[in-house]
Amino acid sequence: MATALLAGVIGLAGCDNQRIGELEEGVSTEADVRARFGEPENIWDVPNGRVLEYNRQPQGQKNYMITIGADGRMSALRQVLTPENFARVQPGMMMEDLRKMLGKPARITPYALKRETEWEWRWVQPPNSPMVFTATLNDDQRVVRSGSSPDRGTEAN
Repeated sequence: MATALLAGVIGLAGCDNQRIGELEEGVSTEADVRARFGEPENIWDVPNGRVLEYNRQPQGQKNYMITIGADGRMSALRQVLTPENFARVQPGMMMEDLRKMLGKPARITPYALKRETEWEWRWVQPPNSPMVFTATLNDDQRVVRSGSSPDRGTEAN
């Protein structure tokens, strides 16, 4: 079963690379993006367009945000689970802003007694170290702390 899961994850990564290679900023349309990636996990309105979220959590280690400009063409395609984006996560940041920056997390774990919730994203630290980025939110849905640690794998429920 683990071999099948690994093959599926590797296959997904290969498919994403092929899909990305078929798209061109400033040329590809939203219809082109949807034809290759399918329906987005979420759509965020932004000035002069919108962002389509394509989530690869929890099995994958990437999340894509694809910006469609007001002209209906793709203006940016970015993989957002990066050290640079994690560095932008600061105490006090609102949950919605965190979600728009990093996409849907792989896991959300509430800690009722602490009145906190941990959001986790699986990612790869270059060149190939599996990691987990964790942001802890308080009852006000604001980040109180964050950081990365090695991905020890998914525990059985």
